Amino acid sequence: MQRIGYILVTVGFLAASFVAVQDVRSINWTWFLIAAALSVLGVALAQYARRAQAVHADTVTSNIEDIDKSLKAIVEKVTQLNAQKGEINTYDMRHKIDEILLDDLNTFVEARETIGVRYGLNAYADVMSHYAAGERYLNRIWSASADGYIDEVNAFLDRAQAQFVATQEVFLKLKAEYRPT
Repeated sequence: MQRIGYILVTVGFLAASFVAVQDVRSINWTWFLIAAALSVLGVALAQYARRAQAVHADTVTSNIEDIDKSLKAIVEKVTQLNAQKGEINTYDMRHKIDEILLDDLNTFVEARETIGVRYGLNAYADVMSHYAAGERYLNRIWSASADGYIDEVNAFLDRAQAQFVATQEVFLKLKAEYRPT
């Protein structure tokens, strides 16, 4: 169903674009609105299919495991980077971040909505506020590394580590307190 939704979005967008450029002086609004409605329907179908898949029990369990593993790896790797910050050239820090953290960060991001499905939106907000801060700090480290600001790289590595540790603590507490209904 998600694929059908994406196809409808594409077809509707292309049809609306085609109708819009047919006559520069006047647009056939009936056909344009039909094509636009087709795109909106496609978006709705794709979102519905994505949400339906996200709440499937096997997907939820698998995503929770992925989140747990990725958070553990992120905390370990950021802690390792922070411990080695004196040994890593400031200009190379951004390459190290890309090399060792990108896969785990992407795994977490792809599965993150499952936190809201299983534990609720407040829990999702609690986890994501720490995670987002940690991710912003990594982005700041990356930029500072590109510009050669060693003090900023070092300061924000400490902050990123603290935020990812807090993310993991909040998530592990949610897992420990979870009682299926």
